[in-house]
Amino acid sequence: MAVHPTLDEWIARDAIPFALDTPASLDSATDRMLVELGPDVELLALGEALHGSEEILLIRNRMFQRLVEKHGYSAVVIEVTSPQARPINEYVLGGRERSDPKVEDWFGDGFGLLEANRELVEWLRRYNADASHPTKLHFYGLDLPLGQGGLASPSRVLDIALEYLETADPARGNAHRDRITPLVGDLSEWERPAAMFDPAQSIGLTPKATDLRIATLDLITDLRIRCPEYAAKTDPLAYADALHHAELGRKLLDAHAALANPGAYATMLGIRDLIMADNLRHFVACESGRGKVLVFAASGHLKRGTVQWHLPPGDDVKEWWPAGSQLTQAMGPRYAVIGMALGVSEPNGIASPEPGTLEATLAAAGGSMLLPTHRGRGVPAAGIGSAPARSGSKLNPTYSWLTPDSFSDFEWLVFLDSTIYPRGGPSLSDWNAG
Repeated sequence: MAVHPTLDEWIARDAIPFALDTPASLDSATDRMLVELGPDVELLALGEALHGSEEILLIRNRMFQRLVEKHGYSAVVIEVTSPQARPINEYVLGGRERSDPKVEDWFGDGFGLLEANRELVEWLRRYNADASHPTKLHFYGLDLPLGQGGLASPSRVLDIALEYLETADPARGNAHRDRITPLVGDLSEWERPAAMFDPAQSIGLTPKATDLRIATLDLITDLRIRCPEYAAKTDPLAYADALHHAELGRKLLDAHAALANPGAYATMLGIRDLIMADNLRHFVACESGRGKVLVFAASGHLKRGTVQWHLPPGDDVKEWWPAGSQLTQAMGPRYAVIGMALGVSEPNGIASPEPGTLEATLAAAGGSMLLPTHRGRGVPAAGIGSAPARSGSKLNPTYSWLTPDSFSDFEWLVFLDSTIYPRGGPSLSDWNAG
Protein backbone atom coordinates (compact mmCIF):
# COMPACT_ATOMS: atom_id res chain seq x y z
CA MET A 1 0.00 0.00 0.00
CA ALA A 2 1.40 3.39 -1.00
CA VAL A 3 2.14 5.80 1.84
CA HIS A 4 1.00 9.38 1.37
CA PRO A 5 3.93 11.75 1.88
CA THR A 6 1.99 14.21 4.08
CA LEU A 7 -1.15 14.29 6.20
CA ASP A 8 -2.58 16.96 3.94
CA GLU A 9 -2.19 14.69 0.90
CA TRP A 10 -3.74 11.78 2.82
CA ILE A 11 -6.74 13.93 3.64
CA ALA A 12 -7.04 15.33 0.13
CA ARG A 13 -6.94 11.89 -1.52
CA ASP A 14 -8.78 9.66 0.95
CA ALA A 15 -11.27 11.82 2.85
CA ILE A 16 -14.97 11.26 2.18
CA PRO A 17 -16.84 14.44 3.14
CA PHE A 18 -20.39 14.34 4.45
CA ALA A 19 -22.95 16.68 5.99
CA LEU A 20 -25.47 15.64 8.61
CA ASP A 21 -28.10 17.92 7.10
CA THR A 22 -27.67 16.00 3.82
CA PRO A 23 -28.42 12.36 4.80
CA ALA A 24 -27.57 11.07 1.34
CA SER A 25 -23.97 12.21 1.79
CA LEU A 26 -23.54 10.15 4.99
CA ASP A 27 -25.28 7.20 3.32
CA SER A 28 -22.82 7.39 0.42
CA ALA A 29 -19.83 7.68 2.77
CA THR A 30 -21.07 4.69 4.77
CA ASP A 31 -21.51 2.63 1.59
CA ARG A 32 -17.95 3.41 0.46
CA MET A 33 -16.55 2.55 3.87
CA LEU A 34 -18.39 -0.80 3.96
CA VAL A 35 -17.05 -1.72 0.52
CA GLU A 36 -13.49 -1.08 1.65
CA LEU A 37 -13.93 -2.95 4.94
CA GLY A 38 -15.05 -5.99 2.99
CA PRO A 39 -17.69 -8.68 3.55
CA ASP A 40 -16.03 -10.49 6.47
CA VAL A 41 -17.00 -7.91 9.09
CA GLU A 42 -19.78 -9.21 11.38
CA LEU A 43 -19.32 -6.72 14.23
CA LEU A 44 -18.77 -3.08 13.30
CA ALA A 45 -17.86 -0.72 16.16
CA LEU A 46 -18.37 3.04 16.20
CA GLY A 47 -16.42 4.66 19.01
CA GLU A 48 -17.59 8.05 20.23
CA ALA A 49 -14.99 10.65 21.19
CA LEU A 50 -17.00 11.66 24.27
CA HIS A 51 -20.33 11.19 26.01
CA GLY A 52 -21.90 14.55 25.25
CA SER A 53 -22.45 15.18 21.53
CA GLU A 54 -25.68 15.58 19.63
CA GLU A 55 -24.05 15.11 16.22
CA ILE A 56 -22.27 11.90 17.21
CA LEU A 57 -25.58 10.35 18.26
CA LEU A 58 -27.24 11.47 15.02
CA ILE A 59 -24.40 9.97 12.96
CA ARG A 60 -24.90 6.68 14.82
CA ASN A 61 -28.64 6.72 14.15
CA ARG A 62 -28.33 7.50 10.46
CA MET A 63 -25.42 5.10 9.94
CA PHE A 64 -27.33 2.24 11.58
CA GLN A 65 -30.39 2.91 9.45
CA ARG A 66 -28.21 2.71 6.34
CA LEU A 67 -26.55 -0.49 7.59
CA VAL A 68 -30.00 -2.03 8.04
CA GLU A 69 -31.38 -0.83 4.72
CA LYS A 70 -28.42 -1.76 2.51
CA HIS A 71 -25.89 -3.92 4.33
CA GLY A 72 -27.74 -6.64 6.24
CA TYR A 73 -27.44 -5.40 9.82
CA SER A 74 -30.01 -6.63 12.31
CA ALA A 75 -28.94 -5.33 15.74
CA VAL A 76 -27.53 -2.28 17.48
CA VAL A 77 -25.68 -2.34 20.80
CA ILE A 78 -25.08 0.75 22.95
CA GLU A 79 -23.23 1.44 26.19
CA VAL A 80 -26.00 0.62 28.64
CA THR A 81 -26.07 -2.35 30.99
CA SER A 82 -27.04 -5.64 29.39
CA PRO A 83 -29.96 -6.44 31.78
CA GLN A 84 -31.27 -2.86 31.44
CA ALA A 85 -31.48 -3.26 27.67
CA ARG A 86 -33.63 -6.40 27.79
CA PRO A 87 -37.01 -4.66 28.36
CA ILE A 88 -36.13 -2.10 25.68
CA ASN A 89 -35.45 -4.93 23.24
CA GLU A 90 -38.87 -6.34 24.11
CA TYR A 91 -40.33 -2.86 23.58
CA VAL A 92 -38.87 -2.47 20.09
CA LEU A 93 -40.17 -5.96 19.25
CA GLY A 94 -43.67 -4.95 20.35
CA GLY A 95 -43.72 -7.12 23.47
CA ARG A 96 -43.94 -4.20 25.91
CA GLU A 97 -45.69 -0.84 25.80
CA ARG A 98 -44.30 2.60 26.53
CA SER A 99 -46.23 2.66 29.83
CA ASP A 100 -44.49 -0.48 31.08
CA PRO A 101 -42.57 0.44 34.27
CA LYS A 102 -39.32 -1.11 33.05
CA VAL A 103 -39.57 0.80 29.78
CA GLU A 104 -40.40 4.01 31.63
CA ASP A 105 -37.41 3.48 33.90
CA TRP A 106 -35.09 3.41 30.91
CA PHE A 107 -36.61 6.46 29.23
CA GLY A 108 -36.51 8.37 32.52
CA ASP A 109 -32.84 7.99 33.42
CA GLY A 110 -29.29 8.05 32.05
CA PHE A 111 -28.90 7.57 28.30
CA GLY A 112 -32.67 7.17 27.98
CA LEU A 113 -33.04 10.90 28.66
CA LEU A 114 -31.21 11.80 25.43
CA GLU A 115 -33.60 12.57 22.59
CA ALA A 116 -31.40 10.94 19.96
CA ASN A 117 -31.39 7.68 21.93
CA ARG A 118 -35.18 7.83 22.21
CA GLU A 119 -35.40 8.45 18.46
CA LEU A 120 -33.24 5.40 17.79
CA VAL A 121 -35.45 3.19 19.95
CA GLU A 122 -38.66 4.51 18.39
CA TRP A 123 -37.25 4.00 14.87
CA LEU A 124 -36.46 0.37 15.77
CA ARG A 125 -40.01 -0.12 17.03
CA ARG A 126 -41.57 1.41 13.88
CA TYR A 127 -39.31 -0.67 11.63
CA ASN A 128 -40.26 -3.88 13.44
CA ALA A 129 -43.97 -3.04 13.30
CA ASP A 130 -43.82 -2.89 9.49
CA ALA A 131 -44.95 -6.26 8.16
CA SER A 132 -42.80 -5.80 5.05
CA HIS A 133 -39.67 -6.27 7.20
CA PRO A 134 -39.40 -10.00 7.95
CA THR A 135 -36.12 -9.64 9.90
CA LYS A 136 -36.87 -7.82 13.13
CA LEU A 137 -34.20 -5.60 14.65
CA HIS A 138 -32.76 -6.14 18.11
CA PHE A 139 -31.47 -3.71 20.74
CA TYR A 140 -28.74 -4.78 23.19
CA GLY A 141 -26.60 -3.27 25.95
CA LEU A 142 -22.94 -4.20 26.28
CA ASP A 143 -21.95 -2.77 29.65
CA LEU A 144 -21.47 -4.72 32.86
CA PRO A 145 -24.50 -4.74 35.17
CA LEU A 146 -24.75 -1.67 37.36
CA GLY A 147 -26.95 -1.07 40.38
CA GLN A 148 -27.75 2.01 42.45
CA GLY A 149 -24.47 3.88 42.18
CA GLY A 150 -22.08 0.97 41.80
CA LEU A 151 -21.64 -2.57 40.53
CA ALA A 152 -24.89 -4.51 40.50
CA SER A 153 -25.87 -7.26 42.84
CA PRO A 154 -25.17 -10.64 41.19
CA SER A 155 -28.88 -11.41 41.56
CA ARG A 156 -29.64 -9.03 38.66
CA VAL A 157 -28.10 -11.51 36.22
CA LEU A 158 -28.25 -14.80 38.11
CA ASP A 159 -32.04 -14.47 38.32
CA ILE A 160 -32.20 -14.65 34.50
CA ALA A 161 -30.34 -17.97 34.50
CA LEU A 162 -32.33 -19.32 37.45
CA GLU A 163 -35.69 -18.42 35.90
CA TYR A 164 -34.70 -20.33 32.78
CA LEU A 165 -33.55 -23.37 34.74
CA GLU A 166 -36.71 -23.38 36.85
CA THR A 167 -38.65 -23.71 33.60
CA ALA A 168 -36.39 -26.27 31.95
CA ASP A 169 -35.78 -28.39 35.06
CA PRO A 170 -37.86 -27.21 38.04
CA ALA A 171 -36.21 -29.49 40.60
CA ARG A 172 -32.67 -28.44 39.72
CA GLY A 173 -33.70 -24.82 39.27
CA ASN A 174 -35.29 -24.69 42.72
CA ALA A 175 -32.29 -26.38 44.29
CA HIS A 176 -29.88 -23.83 42.81
CA ARG A 177 -32.11 -20.93 43.86
CA ASP A 178 -32.39 -22.26 47.42
CA ARG A 179 -28.62 -22.33 47.59
CA ILE A 180 -27.94 -18.99 45.89
CA THR A 181 -30.66 -16.76 47.40
CA PRO A 182 -29.39 -16.68 51.02
CA LEU A 183 -25.84 -16.10 49.78
CA VAL A 184 -26.91 -13.07 47.74
CA GLY A 185 -28.66 -11.52 50.73
CA ASP A 186 -29.52 -7.83 50.71
CA LEU A 187 -29.17 -6.19 47.29
CA SER A 188 -28.07 -2.88 48.84
CA GLU A 189 -24.99 -4.48 50.41
CA TRP A 190 -23.62 -5.26 46.96
CA GLU A 191 -24.53 -1.90 45.45
CA ARG A 192 -22.86 0.51 47.87
CA PRO A 193 -21.58 3.51 45.84
CA ALA A 194 -18.64 3.91 48.23
CA ALA A 195 -17.38 0.43 47.31
CA MET A 196 -16.33 1.70 43.88
CA PHE A 197 -13.37 3.53 45.46
CA ASP A 198 -13.05 2.17 49.00
CA PRO A 199 -12.15 -1.55 49.19
CA ALA A 200 -13.29 -1.66 52.82
CA GLN A 201 -16.85 -0.93 51.69
CA SER A 202 -16.99 -3.88 49.26
CA ILE A 203 -18.32 -7.30 50.28
CA GLY A 204 -16.69 -8.98 47.30
CA LEU A 205 -14.25 -11.05 49.39
CA THR A 206 -16.49 -11.94 52.33
CA PRO A 207 -17.11 -15.64 53.09
CA LYS A 208 -20.66 -15.36 51.69
CA ALA A 209 -19.36 -13.80 48.46
CA THR A 210 -16.77 -16.56 48.12
CA ASP A 211 -19.44 -19.21 48.68
CA LEU A 212 -21.64 -17.47 46.09
CA ARG A 213 -18.84 -17.61 43.53
CA ILE A 214 -18.59 -21.38 44.09
CA ALA A 215 -22.38 -21.77 43.88
CA THR A 216 -22.39 -19.80 40.62
CA LEU A 217 -19.67 -22.03 39.17
CA ASP A 218 -21.79 -25.05 40.08
CA LEU A 219 -24.79 -23.48 38.34
CA ILE A 220 -22.68 -22.93 35.19
CA THR A 221 -21.43 -26.51 35.32
CA ASP A 222 -24.96 -27.87 35.70
CA LEU A 223 -26.15 -25.84 32.70
CA ARG A 224 -23.20 -26.89 30.56
CA ILE A 225 -23.19 -30.63 31.23
CA ARG A 226 -26.93 -30.78 30.46
CA CYS A 227 -26.68 -28.65 27.32
CA PRO A 228 -28.03 -31.36 24.96
CA GLU A 229 -31.03 -31.97 27.23
CA TYR A 230 -31.91 -28.32 27.87
CA ALA A 231 -31.25 -27.09 24.33
CA ALA A 232 -33.53 -29.82 22.96
CA LYS A 233 -36.22 -29.23 25.57
CA THR A 234 -36.29 -25.43 25.16
CA ASP A 235 -35.32 -22.84 22.57
CA PRO A 236 -31.54 -23.19 21.98
CA LEU A 237 -31.19 -19.41 22.05
CA ALA A 238 -32.96 -19.29 25.42
CA TYR A 239 -30.51 -21.88 26.73
CA ALA A 240 -27.53 -19.90 25.38
CA ASP A 241 -28.91 -16.73 26.97
CA ALA A 242 -29.28 -18.43 30.36
CA LEU A 243 -25.75 -19.83 30.25
CA HIS A 244 -24.41 -16.44 29.18
CA HIS A 245 -26.04 -14.75 32.17
CA ALA A 246 -24.80 -17.38 34.60
CA GLU A 247 -21.28 -16.78 33.32
CA LEU A 248 -21.90 -13.04 33.47
CA GLY A 249 -22.80 -13.50 37.13
CA ARG A 250 -19.44 -15.18 37.74
CA LYS A 251 -17.54 -12.32 36.08
CA LEU A 252 -19.56 -9.79 38.06
CA LEU A 253 -18.53 -11.57 41.26
CA ASP A 254 -14.92 -11.39 40.05
CA ALA A 255 -15.35 -7.63 39.62
CA HIS A 256 -16.76 -7.30 43.14
CA ALA A 257 -13.77 -9.27 44.45
CA ALA A 258 -11.39 -6.93 42.62
CA LEU A 259 -13.08 -3.91 44.22
CA ALA A 260 -12.51 -5.45 47.65
CA ASN A 261 -8.81 -5.94 46.93
CA PRO A 262 -6.72 -2.79 47.54
CA GLY A 263 -4.70 -1.90 44.45
CA ALA A 264 -6.80 -4.07 42.10
CA TYR A 265 -8.98 -1.32 40.61
CA ALA A 266 -7.39 -1.75 37.18
CA THR A 267 -8.31 -5.44 37.38
CA MET A 268 -11.95 -4.46 37.86
CA LEU A 269 -11.72 -2.17 34.82
CA GLY A 270 -10.24 -5.01 32.80
CA ILE A 271 -13.06 -7.30 33.93
CA ARG A 272 -15.57 -4.66 32.85
CA ASP A 273 -14.12 -4.62 29.33
CA LEU A 274 -13.92 -8.42 29.26
CA ILE A 275 -17.64 -8.52 30.10
CA MET A 276 -18.28 -6.06 27.26
CA ALA A 277 -16.34 -8.23 24.82
CA ASP A 278 -18.10 -11.41 25.94
CA ASN A 279 -21.48 -9.68 25.70
CA LEU A 280 -20.71 -8.61 22.14
CA ARG A 281 -19.58 -12.07 21.08
CA HIS A 282 -22.82 -13.44 22.55
CA PHE A 283 -24.89 -10.91 20.58
CA VAL A 284 -23.05 -11.74 17.36
CA ALA A 285 -23.84 -15.42 17.97
CA CYS A 286 -27.50 -14.57 18.64
CA GLU A 287 -27.68 -12.67 15.34
CA SER A 288 -25.94 -15.41 13.34
CA GLY A 289 -28.09 -16.20 10.32
CA ARG A 290 -30.11 -13.01 10.82
CA GLY A 291 -27.66 -10.19 10.23
CA LYS A 292 -24.64 -8.22 11.40
CA VAL A 293 -24.20 -6.05 14.49
CA LEU A 294 -23.29 -2.39 15.08
CA VAL A 295 -21.93 -1.47 18.52
CA PHE A 296 -21.70 2.13 19.72
CA ALA A 297 -19.71 3.04 22.84
CA ALA A 298 -16.83 5.19 24.06
CA SER A 299 -13.87 4.70 21.75
CA GLY A 300 -11.67 3.66 24.67
CA HIS A 301 -13.72 0.48 25.08
CA LEU A 302 -13.65 -0.38 21.38
CA LYS A 303 -10.05 0.45 20.37
CA ARG A 304 -7.49 -2.25 19.64
CA GLY A 305 -4.64 -1.09 21.88
CA THR A 306 -4.38 -0.78 25.64
CA VAL A 307 -6.17 1.87 27.68
CA GLN A 308 -4.28 4.16 30.06
CA TRP A 309 -6.39 6.17 32.46
CA HIS A 310 -5.49 8.52 35.31
CA LEU A 311 -8.05 8.35 38.09
CA PRO A 312 -7.78 11.16 40.69
CA PRO A 313 -6.92 11.69 43.47
CA GLY A 314 -3.94 9.37 43.05
CA ASP A 315 -1.11 9.96 40.57
CA ASP A 316 -0.97 6.42 39.21
CA VAL A 317 -2.15 5.52 35.71
CA LYS A 318 -4.39 2.49 35.32
CA GLU A 319 -3.77 0.31 32.26
CA TRP A 320 -5.81 -2.58 30.90
CA TRP A 321 -6.89 -4.30 27.70
CA PRO A 322 -10.24 -2.96 26.44
CA ALA A 323 -13.07 -4.88 24.79
CA GLY A 324 -11.81 -3.98 21.31
CA SER A 325 -8.47 -5.67 21.89
CA GLN A 326 -10.26 -8.76 23.24
CA LEU A 327 -12.50 -8.83 20.17
CA THR A 328 -9.55 -8.40 17.83
CA GLN A 329 -7.97 -11.50 19.34
CA ALA A 330 -11.20 -13.53 19.28
CA MET A 331 -12.77 -12.42 15.98
CA GLY A 332 -9.91 -11.30 13.74
CA PRO A 333 -11.19 -9.70 10.50
CA ARG A 334 -14.80 -10.22 11.59
CA TYR A 335 -14.33 -7.18 13.89
CA ALA A 336 -13.74 -3.64 12.62
CA VAL A 337 -13.76 -0.37 14.53
CA ILE A 338 -14.27 3.27 13.57
CA GLY A 339 -12.68 5.92 15.78
CA MET A 340 -13.59 9.56 16.10
CA ALA A 341 -12.03 13.02 16.27
CA LEU A 342 -13.52 16.41 17.14
CA GLY A 343 -12.68 19.94 16.18
CA VAL A 344 -14.62 22.26 18.53
CA SER A 345 -17.29 21.66 21.16
CA GLU A 346 -17.90 24.80 23.20
CA PRO A 347 -20.55 23.22 25.49
CA ASN A 348 -18.04 20.49 26.38
CA GLY A 349 -15.19 22.92 27.02
CA ILE A 350 -13.27 21.89 23.89
CA ALA A 351 -11.76 24.92 22.16
CA SER A 352 -10.24 25.12 18.69
CA PRO A 353 -7.35 22.65 18.37
CA GLU A 354 -3.88 24.11 18.78
CA PRO A 355 -1.80 24.62 15.60
CA GLY A 356 0.11 21.54 14.52
CA THR A 357 -2.15 19.04 16.28
CA LEU A 358 -3.76 16.25 14.32
CA GLU A 359 -7.22 17.76 14.92
CA ALA A 360 -6.01 21.14 13.60
CA THR A 361 -4.82 19.48 10.38
CA LEU A 362 -8.19 17.79 9.94
CA ALA A 363 -10.10 20.99 10.76
CA ALA A 364 -8.12 22.93 8.16
CA ALA A 365 -9.54 20.67 5.44
CA GLY A 366 -13.00 22.04 6.25
CA GLY A 367 -16.14 20.13 7.24
CA SER A 368 -16.93 16.66 8.54
CA MET A 369 -15.45 13.59 6.88
CA LEU A 370 -14.72 9.86 7.00
CA LEU A 371 -11.07 8.85 6.66
CA PRO A 372 -9.54 5.39 6.23
CA THR A 373 -6.52 4.82 8.48
CA HIS A 374 -5.92 1.25 7.27
CA ARG A 375 -4.71 0.63 10.85
CA GLY A 376 -1.70 2.85 10.26
CA ARG A 377 -0.82 1.61 6.78
CA GLY A 378 -0.72 4.27 4.09
CA VAL A 379 -0.72 7.19 6.57
CA PRO A 380 2.53 9.18 6.91
CA ALA A 381 4.09 8.06 10.19
CA ALA A 382 6.35 11.09 10.47
CA GLY A 383 3.46 13.53 10.34
CA ILE A 384 1.57 11.59 12.98
CA GLY A 385 4.41 10.95 15.39
CA SER A 386 5.67 14.54 15.43
CA ALA A 387 2.27 16.16 15.98
CA PRO A 388 1.66 17.52 19.49
CA ALA A 389 -1.39 16.36 21.42
CA ARG A 390 -4.20 18.87 21.65
CA SER A 391 -5.51 20.03 25.01
CA GLY A 392 -8.42 18.12 26.53
CA SER A 393 -11.59 19.29 28.22
CA LYS A 394 -11.95 20.71 31.73
CA LEU A 395 -15.70 20.12 31.64
CA ASN A 396 -16.09 16.62 30.23
CA PRO A 397 -13.65 13.94 31.43
CA THR A 398 -14.94 11.43 28.87
CA TYR A 399 -13.34 13.32 25.96
CA SER A 400 -10.70 11.34 24.06
CA TRP A 401 -8.41 13.18 21.63
CA LEU A 402 -6.30 11.74 18.83
CA THR A 403 -2.88 10.22 19.49
CA PRO A 404 -0.45 8.47 17.12
CA ASP A 405 -1.94 5.16 18.33
CA SER A 406 -5.35 6.23 16.99
CA PHE A 407 -4.17 5.42 13.48
CA SER A 408 -3.41 1.80 14.34
CA ASP A 409 -6.28 1.34 16.82
CA PHE A 410 -8.99 2.06 14.22
CA GLU A 411 -9.73 1.18 10.58
CA TRP A 412 -11.49 4.48 9.96
CA LEU A 413 -11.91 7.86 11.63
CA VAL A 414 -14.97 10.10 11.70
CA PHE A 415 -14.01 13.77 11.99
CA LEU A 416 -16.60 16.29 13.17
CA ASP A 417 -15.64 19.93 12.84
CA SER A 418 -17.98 20.96 15.66
CA THR A 419 -20.66 19.54 17.95
CA ILE A 420 -23.22 20.74 20.48
CA TYR A 421 -24.40 19.13 23.71
CA PRO A 422 -27.10 16.45 23.21
CA ARG A 423 -30.79 17.24 23.49
CA GLY A 424 -32.23 16.01 26.77
CA GLY A 425 -28.86 15.72 28.47
CA PRO A 426 -28.61 16.78 32.11
CA SER A 427 -26.43 19.72 33.08
CA LEU A 428 -22.83 18.81 32.31
CA SER A 429 -21.71 19.89 35.78
CA ASP A 430 -24.37 17.69 37.40
CA TRP A 431 -23.55 14.75 35.11
CA ASN A 432 -19.81 15.15 35.76
CA ALA A 433 -20.31 15.26 39.53
CA GLY A 434 -22.23 11.98 39.28
